[in-house]
Amino acid sequence: MTDIKELELGAPRLTRPAICFPCSYNLSPEEICTKISLCDALIVRSGTKVSREVFESSGGRLKVVGRAGVGIDNVDLAAATEHGCLVVNAPTANTVPAAEYGIALLAAMARNVAQADASVKAGQ
Repeated sequence: MTDIKELELGAPRLTRPAICFPCSYNLSPEEICTKISLCDALIVRSGTKVSREVFESSGGRLKVVGRAGVGIDNVDLAAATEHGCLVVNAPTANTVPAAEYGIALLAAMARNVAQADASVKAGQ
């Protein structure tokens, strides 16, 4: 059995966190431009527009924009290319969950789940 002291002596010490994941929601374009200079990567959904101003505000620090979902129409690809920023997406990420949800809805309709729920809540 290894002694705890041995593990502590051999473990590397970090002077600062290796990775920081700040999460922000519903930011205005101005707020995104203010915060982006602190980021190496940005993960967005369809509601967030990554414009030329965002890339310019990053000061060259932004290296990758990840789009969670299908399409990259909310990212200015020309600006990303000019600033050397990689843009990626996950086009099939929601395929299986969407199919599962569709099948679950069909099963719920076939078994009258909504009506059963309503009757239980009504005390019948």
